[in-house]
Amino acid sequence: MADGARTGGAVGGTLAVGGMSVELPLWRAISYFRVLALCYALLRYFNSYLHFLHPVAGWIYFGALILWTLASTRAFANPQRCTWYVLGFDLALAVTGIVLSGLTDAPARISHGAPTLPTIWAAGTVLGFAAKGGWRPAAASGAVIGVANILGHGGPTGDNVHNIVLLLVAGCAIGYVIELARASEATLTRALQVEAATRERERLSRDIHDGVLQVLALVQRRGAELGGAHGSGGADGTDFAELGRLAGEQERALRALMTGGPLPAQRLPEARADEPDPAGPRDLTALLRRYADERITLSAPGTPVLLPGPAAGELAAAVGAAVDNVRRHAGEGARAWILVEDEPEAVTVSIRDDGPGFAPGRLGEAERAGRLGVSQSIRGRVLDLGGTAELYSAPGEGVEVELRVPRKAS
Repeated sequence: MADGARTGGAVGGTLAVGGMSVELPLWRAISYFRVLALCYALLRYFNSYLHFLHPVAGWIYFGALILWTLASTRAFANPQRCTWYVLGFDLALAVTGIVLSGLTDAPARISHGAPTLPTIWAAGTVLGFAAKGGWRPAAASGAVIGVANILGHGGPTGDNVHNIVLLLVAGCAIGYVIELARASEATLTRALQVEAATRERERLSRDIHDGVLQVLALVQRRGAELGGAHGSGGADGTDFAELGRLAGEQERALRALMTGGPLPAQRLPEARADEPDPAGPRDLTALLRRYADERITLSAPGTPVLLPGPAAGELAAAVGAAVDNVRRHAGEGARAWILVEDEPEAVTVSIRDDGPGFAPGRLGEAERAGRLGVSQSIRGRVLDLGGTAELYSAPGEGVEVELRVPRKAS
């Protein structure tokens, strides 16, 4: 029995090493323990069966024990297969062996502390109850084995009481640790789910910002302008001012939804048939040429700057968001320059303009107001690729955005 308690501690150590996966490693350890404990019990009986009053009964019991242990090995290696019925039969077999020890062994040997027939194999039953249901079933099964040991094998001797206490303490401790580990695993699973949902929210926020919000903002501005130029509406009866007001309301509602409320599921746009494989390498320079015009100058190496397709698309989208900010906030006459640097370890893209710049703290205010162009469409995309996004600005000195994406991370 004392050996069983010590072995239970070893199983608890297996649980600690198992990390997040507390189930299968623990059950496999219990299955191995039962086989090893059976071998130990057989050796002990083989060395002492000649001293028993009825050794044949002991061999019959061990025959049943061998058959059951081998038949239930797969069950004890899996929490789904190891049902309460299996554990109940296992407990009954352990109690039978303990009671049978008092009937087949010599009284002198029993009084001198001779072990029971199953010896430490009975500890495997307590470990099974602990793994299945926690410390309460472990305590109940340990108490049943302890009562059987006292009533059927030698009475309440010092050795018996000592071994029973060790078995109960070990079973309850292991069961309690298992309960804590499962609760921690469930908490970690929920945290990972929340993190995944947050990352998906951020990705959808970038898509919304790049598309719907910018269109709504444009409709709001143009509606206000046309409403002022044409009075209440156009020649076809269109109320431009009202259209702009509604667009502004929808823009504000979407920003509130992005920062606090649940997002509806959105379908990603399908790739056109003439586009290259999105998973293959793509030339970043070719993707950035769409942003070059009379105000935006693109400077890139003469050779293709190849990145994996998804990484190239995300980096190009981040550059596009930065260019859009230049067009919207730098002024009508502002110019911008896009510089692409192709390095062995990383790709760096710098976007610099000669606009008015912005004051320190302006980005934080914009993010709190739900304007996530920099935090999500630019910085969020690059961070998802394992890169860095740095912004430098001061009033009157323009804005410089430096995006750096390592090739291995991308």
